Amino acid sequence: MRAAVVTKFGGADVIEVQDWPEPVAGPGQVLVDIELTDLIFVETAIRKGLHGGFFDVKPPYVPGNSFGGVVRSVGPDVDEKWIGRTVIGRTVDFGAHAEVGVAAVEKLVEIPADLNLEVAVAAVVDGTTTLLLERLAPALQGKEVLITAAAGGMGVLLVQVAHKAGAHVIAAARGQAKLDLVKAQGADVVIDYSVEGWEKLVLEATNDEGINIAFDGAGGELGATAFGVLKDGGWFSAHGAPSGGFAAYDPADAERRGITVKGIADLRVDRNNLAISGEDVLERVLRGDLIPVIDRTFALDQLGEAHTAVESRSLLGKALIRIR
Repeated sequence: MRAAVVTKFGGADVIEVQDWPEPVAGPGQVLVDIELTDLIFVETAIRKGLHGGFFDVKPPYVPGNSFGGVVRSVGPDVDEKWIGRTVIGRTVDFGAHAEVGVAAVEKLVEIPADLNLEVAVAAVVDGTTTLLLERLAPALQGKEVLITAAAGGMGVLLVQVAHKAGAHVIAAARGQAKLDLVKAQGADVVIDYSVEGWEKLVLEATNDEGINIAFDGAGGELGATAFGVLKDGGWFSAHGAPSGGFAAYDPADAERRGITVKGIADLRVDRNNLAISGEDVLERVLRGDLIPVIDRTFALDQLGEAHTAVESRSLLGKALIRIR
């Protein structure tokens, strides 16, 4: 089968399309003819050899995890009724950017007839984290909510959810095109955080009172700045790291000010305790609560180009990869 392979840790040019052995479905697993896959920022960091403490992977490997496709065959003890069904799911470990993938049947979700595959694949990963954060955060209605990296795949969904919940949404992104996008998703105030002193604009938007809740998808200094505009007693999610690391903050300062912080490790624990299923995400998609924005769909041979687009922040919303 054809598969995109990370041949060594490094830049996007280390990705090559090669002939690769097809996986074999074990007990409780299925083989899927993959049609579409998702691409999220963390995959570009893994390709560079970062986040080794979270992801145990060494080159050569086939990247990608979330997919949509058609079940080709089933492993031992799996009901053959799955064969021929169009599903979304996650591959066992990595391996989604390939023509065939193996997945646990218990984690498959069949696509409803009234939902197209592109929307389902674009929504499922970012939508899962979005709904987890929605459940963990204090009630959003009437709150001042700041969302950074608001024009990314998950940022767009967070803007939609906060808007529908009745929050006063302040969306921060870079460049007019992205600001226009998040404004269209329901943001009340849009701020370009490439402008020096952008935090002053955030405070102005709250009558200098500060933010109740911040969803930080940017990380780095941008995330630290977002933390700085929180009110005492606020709530902060440090889930993004495209700026080179997760938001830095002083835990002693957070404790003194009564600020609750959810770091990436906390979210991993919470995801296990508060399971958000693929069915939950698709239900919210069908209700119109989650409407993913797909900027561009790349071919498998263009996976390196897609990585570059994600890393350069040139996309408005999501990138998908079409395998076949």
